[in-house]
Amino acid sequence: MNAIECHDLTKAYRGFTLDHLTFSLPAGCILGLVGENGAGKSTTLKLLMNAISRDEGQVSLLGVDNQSPEFLQTKQDIGVVLDEACLPEVITPRETGKLMALTYTRWDQGLYEQYLARFALPKDKKFKELSRGMKMKLAIAAALSHGAKLLLLDEATSGLDPMVRDEVLDVFNDFTRQADHTVVLSSHIVSDLEKICDYIAFLHRGKLVLFEEKDRLLEEYAIVKLDPQQLQELNPAAIAGVKEGPYGAEALVRRQQIPAQFVTEHTNLEDIILFLAKGEGS
Repeated sequence: MNAIECHDLTKAYRGFTLDHLTFSLPAGCILGLVGENGAGKSTTLKLLMNAISRDEGQVSLLGVDNQSPEFLQTKQDIGVVLDEACLPEVITPRETGKLMALTYTRWDQGLYEQYLARFALPKDKKFKELSRGMKMKLAIAAALSHGAKLLLLDEATSGLDPMVRDEVLDVFNDFTRQADHTVVLSSHIVSDLEKICDYIAFLHRGKLVLFEEKDRLLEEYAIVKLDPQQLQELNPAAIAGVKEGPYGAEALVRRQQIPAQFVTEHTNLEDIILFLAKGEGS
């Protein structure tokens, strides 16, 4: 079963359009949603939850149309962490647990308290007194403690130091060890996505430039260093992006479409995204 099915999803604002987004994400996977600020990542996540109105398209989460009456019940199975965790300023983590117990039918107080301890969150400190990183950890703890099958996470690792980010990524990895558990994680920290994601979706100026398995991307693309003459010799269809300098050029190429004599260099997800963005026009 697909955890998410999205077809022709469109939302227009003045000066920006999320343009006919179409993809399907199998259950049990982690999807990394990457793109520059303003690319449409947060808009996409809000549209998936039907938190804002769409102009066109259809969305189903966990097999349920997100505009159907049944979706209200399906929300019990979805954990959401937004870029800005929103809770009353004076509420404490302890009180947050009581509030969530009234909201979610499968709220697990014991598990929530385990996450509070694991993330070193003070139970009785007011929300307004927590650092940004602590607020994000509190939101993550709540999202993981009500029996969710799908997590939608908007910059959930933002504001966390590297050690805590690694710990949170491990938590997300553990979450998807159950075959029906799925994660969508938007982030500008591409190295985080490369560590844990099964699929990558790259949004650029409101358009979905690619949606692909991460390992396939890393196998398909490579970087070659070229002089101007060698660049002219390459099949244009093999070139996904070029960075030219005074001493030559670097090109992101499709491995299977370049001659064997060209020496390729190791690439990573960040290189691929940067070159593709350049190819799409920055």
